[in-house]
Amino acid sequence: MQEKSIIFENSSPLCASNVPINPVSRLAPTPSGFLHLGNAVNFLVTWAIVRSRKGRLHLRIDDMDGIRFRPDVLEDIFTTLDWLGVDWDTGPAGPDDFYKNFSLQKKKEYYRGRLQALDKRRLKTFVCRCSRASIKKVSQNGLYPGTCRNAGLAFEPGSNAVRLRVNNDACIQVNNQHIDLVNTFGDFVLWRKDDQPSYHLASLVEDEDGCINFIVRGRDLLFSTAAQIYLARCFGFSSFPACRFIHHGLVLADNGQKLSKSRGAYALKDLRESGGSFVGAVKKAARVLGIKHNGLLTAQDLKQAIMINDKDKELKSDG
Repeated sequence: MQEKSIIFENSSPLCASNVPINPVSRLAPTPSGFLHLGNAVNFLVTWAIVRSRKGRLHLRIDDMDGIRFRPDVLEDIFTTLDWLGVDWDTGPAGPDDFYKNFSLQKKKEYYRGRLQALDKRRLKTFVCRCSRASIKKVSQNGLYPGTCRNAGLAFEPGSNAVRLRVNNDACIQVNNQHIDLVNTFGDFVLWRKDDQPSYHLASLVEDEDGCINFIVRGRDLLFSTAAQIYLARCFGFSSFPACRFIHHGLVLADNGQKLSKSRGAYALKDLRESGGSFVGAVKKAARVLGIKHNGLLTAQDLKQAIMINDKDKELKSDG
């Protein structure tokens, strides 16, 4: 397979103040489609920062979307992480360990209990029967218009979903950005129509339970971060609202579009099996980190460059 050049969004260099002294972070791939170069950049940035600061890294494979789960993709996640030179401290050692001990599908009733406690204690949720198609017909910006907010519906699997009621004055600060949650995200789903927890609910609960204090995400998930911070406050969580975030630019396809989890020129599986290199992803990760990428070829090189960069900053501040 012929390698293609990597197109980058503009991405501001990492602000060191966004990284905790002792970072606790996670890698959270989903086993629904093969990982791409953008995922590699994210993993490398997260891993290099955590390892350079002697933090802790957890591998969490988000398999709550059971319909789209693919065993071949699950296996490829472990193969790809090994290829990239990325390790982790806690989480599944391989597919068999994942199935036995770490599948989030085993925690469905736990997530349901957390949601029920939220509703009982704070009355923040409501049941909604609107489909995505019906919302698009009445909403110019695609956001949920509040149709069922006061309908008083009862949850019925297969018929409706549970949404979080977002206050009209909800404004969430993520780093230096103030996000008007009502006009950018709206009332969002916590429990899906297929009787499964939503990504936002399961991911947030896992991050809170794991005491995660540092998360690296693509810029496209900025509004999702704001929504999860809001949800964390509704729960009364203490860890996640204090979490530090980096939202980096995205790796784009030749047509300038966001990469998808599919086979092709940007799929890490195809790149790896054709004898291709992930050096381009290492260099992009260096750009995200604001360090020189000349001579950087591996994840270890990236970690070492961060450590050297940190020492240079310490010497300059002392001098």
